[in-house]
Amino acid sequence: MTASEFSPGLVIQGFTPPLKLSDFKLAAFDMDSTLINIECVDEIADAAGRKAEVAAITEAAMRGEITDYKESLRRRVALLTGVPVSAMQEVLQQRLQLNPGALALTQALKAAGCKLLLVSGGFTFFTDSIRDRLQMDFARSNVLEIEAGLLTGRMVDQPWGDICDGEEKRKMLRETCAALGITPKQAIAVGDGANDLPMMSEAGLSVAFHAKPKVRSQAMVAINSGGLDRLLDVLR
Repeated sequence: MTASEFSPGLVIQGFTPPLKLSDFKLAAFDMDSTLINIECVDEIADAAGRKAEVAAITEAAMRGEITDYKESLRRRVALLTGVPVSAMQEVLQQRLQLNPGALALTQALKAAGCKLLLVSGGFTFFTDSIRDRLQMDFARSNVLEIEAGLLTGRMVDQPWGDICDGEEKRKMLRETCAALGITPKQAIAVGDGANDLPMMSEAGLSVAFHAKPKVRSQAMVAINSGGLDRLLDVLR
């Protein structure tokens, strides 16, 4: 596909804008570094004095340099052993912020009749809060195991599986579309890391937000500057 800059910091490829917003019935979002300004696992690790070590693994995973996302997440979560839940609460209350344009975009999508799906390789402790704050309809993410108020360094298996990785994001997108009676081509998928590519490849519109190079190159829309609501520049 040939890419072109639609406006400064907004690159499109594979279609001519604008697209009809009414053609889309579902929008699926990654959370960390997409809807919000941080990588939660890195900030939790800060409480254990291991932020640099964990952040290096996160960066490599998001760039696609680590191909086994599940193993990379298990390694990072193991380094969180002993972190108190109070440290996660501090991250939620004092460090986590919505990225610019996140609220405006999700409100516009909902007003147009789109359902909203949150699919994250992060943790329910944070995704539940963001889901409720943005009034999202569906969510899937990972559960951290907690004993006596401390993280055990493990995650809890869920009825759908063990870890929400790229393939699980793809599966959740497909399942949600089926439940809504729509096709994946009626879905928008927004992310920033390599684990978002499987769901982005299924969607009718794929959007990279301040993303890693590999993700920018494969997305139909790349928002490289400004807020998430810049997507509305190509949807009418």
